[in-house]
Amino acid sequence: MEVLVLGGTAWLGRAVARHALGLGHAVTCLACGESGAPAPGARLVVADRGAVAPGDGPDPYAALPRQEWDLVIELTWQPGFAVQALRALSDQAHRWVYVSSGSVYADHGVIGGGQELPLLDALDTPRASREEYGAAKVACEQAVRAVRGPDALIARSGLIAGYGDPSDRFGYWVGRCALAVQDGGPLLVPERTGRPAQLVDVLDLSAWLVDAALCGCIGTVDAYGPRHTLEDVIAQAEQVTGFGGPRVPVGDAVLRERGIEEFMGKRSLALWMAHEQWQGFSAHDDSSAVGAGLVARPLEETTRAALVWERELGLSRTDRAAGLDRDDELRLIALTSPGAVGDDLSGRR
Repeated sequence: MEVLVLGGTAWLGRAVARHALGLGHAVTCLACGESGAPAPGARLVVADRGAVAPGDGPDPYAALPRQEWDLVIELTWQPGFAVQALRALSDQAHRWVYVSSGSVYADHGVIGGGQELPLLDALDTPRASREEYGAAKVACEQAVRAVRGPDALIARSGLIAGYGDPSDRFGYWVGRCALAVQDGGPLLVPERTGRPAQLVDVLDLSAWLVDAALCGCIGTVDAYGPRHTLEDVIAQAEQVTGFGGPRVPVGDAVLRERGIEEFMGKRSLALWMAHEQWQGFSAHDDSSAVGAGLVARPLEETTRAALVWERELGLSRTDRAAGLDRDDELRLIALTSPGAVGDDLSGRR
C-alpha cells in the first residue's frame, strides 16, 4: 500500500515509516529534512510546511506525486499545518490518522480517567507556542473531524518512550543508574516513588498506528500503555544496569526549595509528579487502546532500548532535555544527606 507520513524523519514519525516499510508498504515522508534522515527505503519529499502561511506562497504539497494514498499519518501540533494538509490531501486519502496527545484533556487529577474528561478549549490561531500545545492539539483534532467526519483515527498518545527519545524523560532513570554504576555514587530519588508513571513504547505505538489504520480502525483512541509507578521504572532501571548502590530519597518540599522542576525540562527530576492535580496524567485509562489492539511489550524491553540510546548520547552529558546533571545531583545529595556522597566523588560537588 501507499503510505504518506507527514513528518517521518524523527522519533515517532520515523518509527511509523520503518514499521510500514517492514510490512512491505511503499512509504513517502514529507518533511523539511532538518530532523534527520528518513528510514532506509522511504522516499523523502522535502518541503517546509512552516515556511509560508496557508494559501500564501508555494504549496508545500506540490512536490508530492498526484496519486491516491492508502494511508496518511499526520503528527503536527500546529493547527494551520493540519488544516492545510487536509485541504491538500484528504480527497486523495483512503485512511487518515492524526496523532494527538493526552495533553488535550483539561483535567489531569483523575486517576484512571478517560475520554469522559473535559477537553481544553481549542486554540483559535493557526500557529501555536509550546505553552499552547494541548489547546493546539484540540484544534488539530477538530480540523480532522471537520473534514473527515468520523472516518479518521485520532490517537491521543500518552508519554512515548524507548530508543531515540528526544525528551530524555523515561531514559533519565536507566541512564542515571548506569552512570552511578560507573562512578560508584548514590542515586537521588523522590521520597514517594509509588506515584503513577505511564508510558507507551515507541515501537508498540508506531506499529499499532499503521496496523490499526490499515485494518480500518476509526474513532478516537487514548493510545496509552499500561499503568506503572515511578518505583517500577526505577526498579527496572536498577535491574537492567545492575545498580545496587544506595538510593537517597528526597521529599517534595526539599526538591521544590532547591529549584527542581517536576516531570520534564531542564534541571528536573524526570517523571516526578508531586502535584495532586496532575496525578491522573500518568494514570490514564488504557482500555480504549487495549480494545483497539494496542499491545504493550514488557517494561524491561523499553528500558533496555532506552539504555542503548542513553549510552549513544553519553551517560554523563550535560545538555539533557530532562533530568539532572550528575554533578548537580551529587551536590543535592550532599546538601540533603551529608555523608551520602563518598570522598572519591567529593571533587564533583
